[in-house]
Amino acid sequence: MKWGTFFATAIIIMVIIYLQWPQLKKKPKRDISAFIGLLLIGLFLSMFDLLYIGGPAKWIEHVLKPIAVFMEK
Repeated sequence: MKWGTFFATAIIIMVIIYLQWPQLKKKPKRDISAFIGLLLIGLFLSMFDLLYIGGPAKWIEHVLKPIAVFMEK
């Protein structure tokens, strides 16, 4: 995890909320919560180094590898 990237993303998100808040106050609560939720998802994903994380196939391979030993017997 790179803390610099996380804090830079957090600052950018705060600036986005600050600039968009006057327009968002006029919107329904559902739109505001969706906007905040998407920004929080982006903040959460900034904690990971996504370039070096394997895709879903690697995750499935690591999960099912121990089971494969039992299936071969």
